[in-house]
Amino acid sequence: MTRILQIDSSARVKRSKSRILSHEFINAWKASHSEDTIVYRDIGQNPIPHITEAWIAADFSPPEAQTPEMITALQISNELVDEFLSCDRCVFSLPMYNFGVPSVFKAYIDQIVRVNRTFSVDESGFKGLVQDKKILFITARGVGYASNSPYAGWDCQEPQLRAAFNFIGVEDLQFIHAENLDLGDEMRERSLTEAREKIQQIIANW
Repeated sequence: MTRILQIDSSARVKRSKSRILSHEFINAWKASHSEDTIVYRDIGQNPIPHITEAWIAADFSPPEAQTPEMITALQISNELVDEFLSCDRCVFSLPMYNFGVPSVFKAYIDQIVRVNRTFSVDESGFKGLVQDKKILFITARGVGYASNSPYAGWDCQEPQLRAAFNFIGVEDLQFIHAENLDLGDEMRERSLTEAREKIQQIIANW
């Protein structure tokens, strides 16, 4: 049995294309994998707190030196890390805000990129500790960012996600970008159709 962590991060609910696509993926997956467990978290409606000075002090203190206040500062982070590590696969849906990830998802990344939990460091450098995990990112974007687009090179979202999750050891990353959603009905429907086709392809091979 596979455990899948599903996280939605859009501030929108009913009008969110990234949410719609992620739920279509999960529903289609469950139709053929009914025994699998879905762990769901909505950080768009229930935001993850940003890290603080107390959090940083706690994270870089050995367990035996942590005060009760430090333990409290890391409580949510520990819950998120445990949840992330307990799942075999992840489906993360993200709108693009100002060329990057929503701030709530950046907060999520900051909470789970943890020394001695998801990465280690020694004299030879950094090493990711997260192994054998697959992550699918489903994004919604107003325009396109292909090499022939006027916005080529403006995509700060996918590079950041690749860097952050590669850093902690996750190598199997896939992306479905629903692009050009603000460029009229025809472009939007074409992009959503292509995204749905990719969903079926990934379900068949994931």
